[in-house]
Amino acid sequence: MKLNIYQVDAFTDHIFGGNPAAIIPLNEWLPDTTLQAIALENNLSETAYFVKEEDYYHLRWFTPTIEIELCGHATLASAHVLFNELGYSAKSIHFKTLSGSLFVEQDGDLLSMDFPITYMTAIPYSEKMKAGLGEAYQEIYESQTKFMVVFEHESQIKDLQPDFRILNELGKNVIVTAKGNDCDFVSRFFAPVSGVDEDPVTGSAHTALTPYWAAKLNKLQLEARQVSARGGYLLCEMNKDRVLIKGQAILYMKGEIYI
Repeated sequence: MKLNIYQVDAFTDHIFGGNPAAIIPLNEWLPDTTLQAIALENNLSETAYFVKEEDYYHLRWFTPTIEIELCGHATLASAHVLFNELGYSAKSIHFKTLSGSLFVEQDGDLLSMDFPITYMTAIPYSEKMKAGLGEAYQEIYESQTKFMVVFEHESQIKDLQPDFRILNELGKNVIVTAKGNDCDFVSRFFAPVSGVDEDPVTGSAHTALTPYWAAKLNKLQLEARQVSARGGYLLCEMNKDRVLIKGQAILYMKGEIYI
């Protein structure tokens, strides 16, 4: 069997920046073992697959080791492929996913994603989290799948050298964040429990980051940077119980795979 594959750098306007995702359109679903094997072979933080169903697309995301419930950059990359490579002409794309309905539309040279908020709960200070991150922090929050750890300075976020063995033992992905110097806030995202030590740019993390910083800074529209080695730029906006996450994407590669 031959399948088309696209590799897109998301949340950036240039190749070799942002977060790369592999996008594979399908006419029908393959066995989950095959989808996971392809993702492992691609060895990117996410491989996304979608199938057209009625007036929406069923979208799924896989890291090299597991299927995940929400992925921002691979959703952005999937929309980029539909709009720019597959001739999708409607204003908005409706994706149905494990996290419910997601919508992406064109906004000038940006793609705007409409995601549900991730609600976080404050929890007591964790010495194990401090050991895993190698630095004292100010606040810590958690959801069902993530921790969010708040630091005082952007420089601390950039300088972190985590112990991924300890973070993996904590059992959830870890967002770290601080107020930005030339933007509203910065972040990084560590996900050894999902098979990716550090994700370069993480759209889904901003469903938790945006409401936190919107309340902290008393503003609805925010500029964000993920300060990984590749780096990424996002515009985020509160919209009641939803978050609009905007970014650019650029095609790096397209080809065919044989399975």
